[in-house]
Amino acid sequence: MATTLPTPPKVGMVSLGCPKNLVDSERILTKLRADGYQMSPDYAGADVVLVNTCGFLDSAKEESLEAIGEAIAENGRVIVTGCMGKEAEVIRARFPDVLAVTGAHQYEQVVDAVHEAAPPIPSPFIDLVPEAGLKLTPRHYSYLKISEGCNHRCAFCIIPSLRGDLVSRRPDAILREAEKLVAAGTRELLVISQDTSAYGVDLRHAERNWKGAPVRAHMTDLARELGKLGAWVRLHYVYPYPHVEQVVPLMADGLITPYLDIPFQHASPKVLKAMKRPANDAKVLERIKAWRRTCPDLAIRSSFVVGFPGETEEDFQYLLDWLDEAQLDRVGAFRFEPVEGAAANALPDPVPEDVKEERYARIMEKTAAISAARLAAKVGRTLPVIIDEVDEDGGATARSQADAPEIDGNVLLRDARGLEPGDIVPALIEDADEHDLFGVPAGPPSHIGT
Repeated sequence: MATTLPTPPKVGMVSLGCPKNLVDSERILTKLRADGYQMSPDYAGADVVLVNTCGFLDSAKEESLEAIGEAIAENGRVIVTGCMGKEAEVIRARFPDVLAVTGAHQYEQVVDAVHEAAPPIPSPFIDLVPEAGLKLTPRHYSYLKISEGCNHRCAFCIIPSLRGDLVSRRPDAILREAEKLVAAGTRELLVISQDTSAYGVDLRHAERNWKGAPVRAHMTDLARELGKLGAWVRLHYVYPYPHVEQVVPLMADGLITPYLDIPFQHASPKVLKAMKRPANDAKVLERIKAWRRTCPDLAIRSSFVVGFPGETEEDFQYLLDWLDEAQLDRVGAFRFEPVEGAAANALPDPVPEDVKEERYARIMEKTAAISAARLAAKVGRTLPVIIDEVDEDGGATARSQADAPEIDGNVLLRDARGLEPGDIVPALIEDADEHDLFGVPAGPPSHIGT
């Protein structure tokens, strides 16, 4: 006699904000899937909708509120989580019908709220989940969160009040998760945290056993072990502390991807002091030059804030001159935006909006020119690239080791028939513009990470 399976409840998810939020969403969905829930791709098919919010800037808060409103209008049964969960009263005042509000990385509370709103149906036939968990990214790349929170108190940032102080994961737990992800098809691990350089400080860099040998809770040890798993390993949110120098040789040896995402935020000593930024010494340019001597292919991406309170034209010009010297590969810029609870809001001498816009345009023009020159220098070289998408006409969208998904450029390939997402192939670079490279596959896919 055939067994009739019960119809499990379905959960929809709207995930906003940074990759750290995306990892939180994946963990929540993995737990719910293990409890027998199905995932709904739309509002109509969901028994309850989760909205994972961002609360870093006022504009991000407004986007989160709009997403909550849309979910309520389209479905009606909404649970809110994420960074904006700290402002539950604001959310409930605007949307009194939300079922529950929880804060960032409060996984158990979110799952409990879903259980209450749409009780699970226990069944050994449907309580199944892949060993590596559920993913919201393509199969071939995965975000790997190594810590929560931050010990810094930058004047423009409210992350510590949203996510707390630094709490590092055990290195063996991180490596176990990474190993499962690679076994499940991940070809690129994107290491994320609020401050990757500070990983393990709260654990006093304690050792844990991994594969019969001790591994410290330290960025260098972790990077070295991750590099042995056979996938690209890309480091994000790295502050330029002295021990970064220990990681660069691993890049030169091909163990991890020659890429550093360093949030410099500014260059003017006066502005950095007002921002209360760490590691703001004048030797950063010297360090960048030393890193590139060790690893000539090192790509550095960063982000900068223009129009911070008190920023003068002299400060801004200092930043432009610094960028000429640093020659960063990828740069994002943001106009300063006050956010409720940030110390910077009380600083004197706010920069007028029209001046912010003018400076934003100038820094984007400057960094586009630097990017174009650095990309042009790669024409004629053969570089390893990872395939993200393949189209019906035989073209493919790929990325080099200098390009993180979603935030950097692409390598657009012709004559790429037969390739699949996740393939890593050599590509002959034929042309370049301000942001992207253009080329053609120069060999078959490899079956090793680098």
